Amino acid sequence: MTTAFQTAKVIDVHAHVILTETFGALGNFGPEMGEQDGDAPWFRVGGYRLDGVRYQGSAFMDTDLRLARMDAAGIEAQLLSPNPLTFLHFIGAAQADSFCRTHNDALAALIKRYPGRLAATAALPIQDPTRAVVELERAVTKLGFLGGYIGTDFPHKLDDPSMDQLFEACVRLNVPLFLHPSPAGIDGPKGDPNLKDFDLDVVIGFAAQETLAVARLIYGGVMDRHPDLDVCLSHGGGSSGYLFGRLAMAARKRPWAPAELRADGAFEERLARIWFDNHLNSDDSLGLFTGIVGDDRLVFGTNFSGWDAPDDMASHLPDEKLADNARRLLRMTQKDIKA
Repeated sequence: MTTAFQTAKVIDVHAHVILTETFGALGNFGPEMGEQDGDAPWFRVGGYRLDGVRYQGSAFMDTDLRLARMDAAGIEAQLLSPNPLTFLHFIGAAQADSFCRTHNDALAALIKRYPGRLAATAALPIQDPTRAVVELERAVTKLGFLGGYIGTDFPHKLDDPSMDQLFEACVRLNVPLFLHPSPAGIDGPKGDPNLKDFDLDVVIGFAAQETLAVARLIYGGVMDRHPDLDVCLSHGGGSSGYLFGRLAMAARKRPWAPAELRADGAFEERLARIWFDNHLNSDDSLGLFTGIVGDDRLVFGTNFSGWDAPDDMASHLPDEKLADNARRLLRMTQKDIKA
C-alpha cells in the first residue's frame, strides 16, 4: 500500500494530540479541561493549569479540522505525538504505565480512521525503563506505531545505564526515539523559580532541557554504546547550535571527558548522528544550526496548532529533502506504514 508518507513532499514530525479518552484516567491528576466554550479556557494536569488555550474544537482534538488545515498548509502527512503536559514521568510507574496504554490505544484508534496521512509515536512510562520497553514493543508490533516519544526530564538521567534497555529495544524494533521537553513541576520537581514568569519554563526551559539532552547523549556515552540508535530532538536541540563551540571544547579539555571524546572532531561526529526537527522560529537560527550539523538528519516540524507554530505555514514549507529525511528516520523506505 502506498501512503502519503511514502510520496509526500512535506512530512510534519512535530504535531501533538489531545485525546478525550485519557481525560480523568489519572484520578486527581486528571487530565481535565474547562470553559472551552467561554472566554477563559483551561487545561489541567495535576497542579499545573494551562490557561487561555482552547483545545476543544481545535486541531489538537478535531482530526477533520487538523486534516483541513494540513491541506491548507500543504502538509501531506503528519506524525502525531503525546501532549507534553501529559508525559507524567514522575508519577508511580504502574499508574504511568496504565495511562500510556490508554493513551496509545486511543491514538491507534484515531490514526486507523485516517489511514495513510497520520501516523503515531508511543507515550512511554520512562520512570520505569523496563515497562517502557514493554509498551514500546506493544505499540510498534501491535498498534503499528513508528517510534517512541518521551520527555527530557524524569527521575533518572538520560544516559543512566537503566536506559540502555530502551535504546537497545529501539534498535531491535528498528524505530526512532523522539525527545521533547515538558514544563517542570507538573508532577515532579518544581524547577528554577525564575522560569515561572512570562512562560519562561516553555520559552527558555524547553531549550535548556533539549541542550542538556544533547550533552548527556554525547558526554554520557549513549551515542557510543548505541551506534545504530536514531534519536530525534525537538526545536533544533534547543540552544545546541549557539553553544556548539563551548560544548565541543568541553569534550576536548575538561577532566571528566573520556578519551574517545578528546580527539578533534569527536564531539562534532557524534552531534551529526543525532536527528533534529527544524522548529526554531527563526531562519537565522536555523541557518546557524544547519551550518554546524548539516541537513542530512534534519526533519520538518511545526508544533502544529501550537502557540509557536508558523503563522503562515504554507510560506515556511521546507525543501523536499526534509521529507526524504523523515522517510529514512521513520523507516518508510523499508516498509509500508501500518494504519
